Amino acid sequence: MDTKFIILGCILPGVMTGVGAIPIFFTRNVGQKLLDVLLSAAAGVMLAATCFSLIIPSLEAGDGSFKGVFITSLGIFLGAVMLDLIDKYAPHEHLIDKRMEGGAEHRELSKLWLFVIAITIHNFPEGLATGVGFGGEDIKNGLSIAIGISLQNMPEGMAVALALVKEGYSQNKAFLIATLTGLLEPVGAFLGLLLVSTFEPILPFILALAAGAMLFVISDEIIPETHRNGYEREATYGVILGFILMMALDTLF
Repeated sequence: MDTKFIILGCILPGVMTGVGAIPIFFTRNVGQKLLDVLLSAAAGVMLAATCFSLIIPSLEAGDGSFKGVFITSLGIFLGAVMLDLIDKYAPHEHLIDKRMEGGAEHRELSKLWLFVIAITIHNFPEGLATGVGFGGEDIKNGLSIAIGISLQNMPEGMAVALALVKEGYSQNKAFLIATLTGLLEPVGAFLGLLLVSTFEPILPFILALAAGAMLFVISDEIIPETHRNGYEREATYGVILGFILMMALDTLF
């Protein structure tokens, strides 16, 4: 596979956050129901990409042995624990629902820094998963993850830009900040590539670790966000349809 293609695949998901923020220049009134459905569908896409492009390849690399299943299970669990600890102790404020995490002693930090830390926690594992996917033997796995995260980042970019405008930011500044938050993902992607190339013998564990981190983000961040505005049923069907879409794309292409 062309190296340029892999580099593009690592960068594109982050860029799509900015693409998703473009509607901010045309309207500030995107219905909450539509936004929740789009975000939840994106969560379904990410969930399918995690299953088919990270967890299954990790299990296959272990040849279906007990040891292979144990390594995959351990990687998933530790990936989730890693994100949980970062989310618990790193000071950050969620822009959309204003939850403050990381301890009250950090409230003196500027809102901008708290927001930057929150976005880093959210986006870094997505980038890591993309890089790990491209670093494996089957480049198709990386492509599937890149597509899934790109689809997820578009409504997320819109949500971030809309929230910033409501906070009093100009449309131009809201678009710029939303775009910059997405560009943190390629950092994680290239780190994932480096991890796989450097520690290839433990590829199954690295794949599972990235999967666990992704599952934590999906369950702890994205799905709860779509279920807090009264559109839980619509959001649930969004997750299901997004999963089906990614499953079909992964299987057919």
